[in-house]
Amino acid sequence: MADPPQIHIDVWSDYVCPFCYLEVPVLDRLQEAFGPALQIDWRAFELRPEPVPTLDPAGDYLKTTWARSVYPMAERRGLILHLPPVQPRSRKAFEAAAHARAEGKFGPMHRAIFRAFFEEGRDIGQMEIQLEIAASIGIKEEPLRRALETSRYTEPVLEDEQLAQALGISSVPTMLLLRKDAALSDATAVRGALSYEQVHAVVESLLGEKNLS
Repeated sequence: MADPPQIHIDVWSDYVCPFCYLEVPVLDRLQEAFGPALQIDWRAFELRPEPVPTLDPAGDYLKTTWARSVYPMAERRGLILHLPPVQPRSRKAFEAAAHARAEGKFGPMHRAIFRAFFEEGRDIGQMEIQLEIAASIGIKEEPLRRALETSRYTEPVLEDEQLAQALGISSVPTMLLLRKDAALSDATAVRGALSYEQVHAVVESLLGEKNLS
């Protein structure tokens, strides 16, 4: 029997947050470096749920943020992002990802949603787009359509967001890193699109504490 993970990382993110997408390759590298000693769980966090207004995709705020921060960081991390022409709500995208998790395909779906929005500029808030994204990774259309139409996975999405609120999380990406069997309330919090070296150092520190205990 394989040893259980020694370190857990819970990541709150939103599919419309470019900095969340920019953290994906960092966490992929960490998973490769630490292997089964590390478990990473992505959680839902809607930056702008109903009735909060969405951002203007052509507004100065997004253009300035992308020019100053997103594009330079994307270049450093080897990703090609484009400022999307739409700013959708993300709840149903999270529900589609939850359905993919139930089918054992969360990882591919998670990345495909990010790519569809930030690389292809697709409206990931639309059910037909979610179905097309899912089909591209081998998820059958009708079961997902039924799940979305009946809001089967709304509750798990809201539970992630309620937990974030209880833990004082108000921005994404936010990562809570903790040793095995520790409570989330005792986790080490890191916020923002940190570098691989920064997050790696936190994981190593926690592993060192584990070895000393």
